[in-house]
Amino acid sequence: MGSSSELFKVHTLSEAIDSLKPYVLSFYERVEQIPLEESLGRILTKDIPATCAVPNFRKSTMDGMAVRAADTFGASESMPALLECLGEIRMGEAPTKSLGKGEGILIPTGGMLPEGADSVVMVERLEHFGETLYGVTKAVAPGENLIEIGEDFTEGEVLLSRYTRIRAQEMGLLASLGMNQVAVLPRFKVGILSTGDEIIPPDQKPLPGQSRDINGYTLLGLALACGADARHYGIVKDNLEELRSVLAQMLKENDIVLLSGGSSVGLRDLSAQLISELGEPGLLFHGLALRPGKPTIGGVVDGKLIFGLPGHPASAMVVFEALVRPWIDGSVLKSQVDPLPKGVLSQNLYSGSGREEFVRVKLVPHTEGWQVEPVRGKSGLIRTMVLADAIVHIGLDTEGIEAGKEVSFRLLR
Repeated sequence: MGSSSELFKVHTLSEAIDSLKPYVLSFYERVEQIPLEESLGRILTKDIPATCAVPNFRKSTMDGMAVRAADTFGASESMPALLECLGEIRMGEAPTKSLGKGEGILIPTGGMLPEGADSVVMVERLEHFGETLYGVTKAVAPGENLIEIGEDFTEGEVLLSRYTRIRAQEMGLLASLGMNQVAVLPRFKVGILSTGDEIIPPDQKPLPGQSRDINGYTLLGLALACGADARHYGIVKDNLEELRSVLAQMLKENDIVLLSGGSSVGLRDLSAQLISELGEPGLLFHGLALRPGKPTIGGVVDGKLIFGLPGHPASAMVVFEALVRPWIDGSVLKSQVDPLPKGVLSQNLYSGSGREEFVRVKLVPHTEGWQVEPVRGKSGLIRTMVLADAIVHIGLDTEGIEAGKEVSFRLLR
């Protein structure tokens, strides 16, 4: 195999993602039906339309009296409008009486309005004059203190789009639609392997030149936090045959394989060679126009994604966020990008490196939101990962961003 630079040019992030996409679209055709109570964090496989109008009856937003607004016009403290009360509506029951002129009916919050009523007077504006006679001390307008039929959503309206990640509030929405089973993507199986002669397990004491396996555990945590079914396969030394057999097993057992480390050029070339030998189409990019993360390699082996991530811990974390997470959460296929929170930059950020840049930042509460403060430090420094609350993406064509400008950030917490 010739040198990698002859065979591959450095790809942009979007070129790298586009080169992988055609081979893995079948991932997103898989569907698993799960109970609603197990759906937190899972990803919807289809648009969810409203099965009915919600609410499907006119509903009071106050404790008070359902009335015809016209009967209250001109009412005041000194001159209340007098109404005949027809009784009380109970929660969960449909009213049997309809309101005529000068009539009202007591109603709880969430209660169903009777025929003829077009508004609700809150309880604080009612005076009870004894028997069935009530006074209204302040006029209400038609539609006041109630929710109309279909005001929340109308039947057939798409409420959740495909590839939405289910949060607590989506669980509640799905329950309101009567869905106790949900169609979601199966959890992605992600295998993580740490490589390199210098890498040792956390329980061993490093000798000079050795490092404990930081990336394996960082990547395991990142994959689990994305909702993947992730497993750490341990450490493999710079040995072609051992690496080949572990990789072959991992490709069988996972959808996505992450090789971490291999900071040496030799090990990276070894990994690149194996990716090409293990199956079709093999290696698709060798190097990304990304900072940090330039030495990233990636490809597809018989329908499975495989990535070689940089050895520096912060670089590995950034590459995971930029290149790996979008497959696990389905965002590579979303037509609309989820909006990101914003903050104000505390100091100038220079780029102009001809690469996309992902800058780790701290978020400091500020008068009107967040101040975004770059975390200085080389990507080989572990502490910078822990200090970072978020990352800011500087696009390819941006020379830099001035202090005081608003920037979007992606939370790392």
